[in-house]
Amino acid sequence: MVSLVLPRLVSFEGAPRRSASVAERNVAALKSAYWLVLISGFFEPVLYLFSIGIGVGALVGDLTLPGGQVVSYAAFVAPAMLASSAMTGALAETTFNFFGKMKYMRLYDGIIATPVRPFEIALGELGWAMIRGTLYSAAFLVVMAAMDLTSAARAVAAFPAAVLVGFAFGALGMALSTFMRSWQDFDLMGSAQFTLFLFSGTFVPAQAYPAVLRWVVEATPLYRSVHLIRGISVGVSGWSWLIDVAYLLVVTAVGLAVASRRMGRLLYK
Repeated sequence: MVSLVLPRLVSFEGAPRRSASVAERNVAALKSAYWLVLISGFFEPVLYLFSIGIGVGALVGDLTLPGGQVVSYAAFVAPAMLASSAMTGALAETTFNFFGKMKYMRLYDGIIATPVRPFEIALGELGWAMIRGTLYSAAFLVVMAAMDLTSAARAVAAFPAAVLVGFAFGALGMALSTFMRSWQDFDLMGSAQFTLFLFSGTFVPAQAYPAVLRWVVEATPLYRSVHLIRGISVGVSGWSWLIDVAYLLVVTAVGLAVASRRMGRLLYK
């Protein structure tokens, strides 16, 4: 019995270190131009917030949330921009960049010649993607607090939620990337991502949609992300947060499982 269990324990202890080595490789390979990409990814949701949240918000006025709480339109849109920013940062690393490393650079073909396993590669790449997503989330929360769209305490509470959103979309993006055949497939993913951005309760409450469409909207991962972060940032309490958290945890676990299994098939064939 001991001989069967002990190798698994030893392997598990080494897994975090091997996963971290994958993330460290990405840090070592950074180029100066990458920081321009990081900056541009942060400013996109901020510009949306100023143009739509504040500009259009001046015409829309205040909104009444389902719980009866009245908030400004900018305060309504800002959490959605935060969720979208976390999604965009995570997907950028785990789709386009991940696909290039696996399909064209053949980076992982060399890594699996070491003791690093496909699951540890996926975990390391997800950890690296979260560095980008976390930076976006932290900076955007500072902007929200500075604009008085949320309190400092709620911004701190919303930060772990934004990190969870990044993990969920990072794992989902990595799993999708293993099914990509060429760069043209990313056009489809870009369209799906933009559709999520528009129809996830981002700019209007989900209750404004027809009943059937509302059910579809509320089943999407970005809506669950927006709902969670918006509830925290505007101070709405409710058991529905637990549904959001459970949903995102399941997406993360399933995405990692699919990505590691698919990578094993592709790399060991």
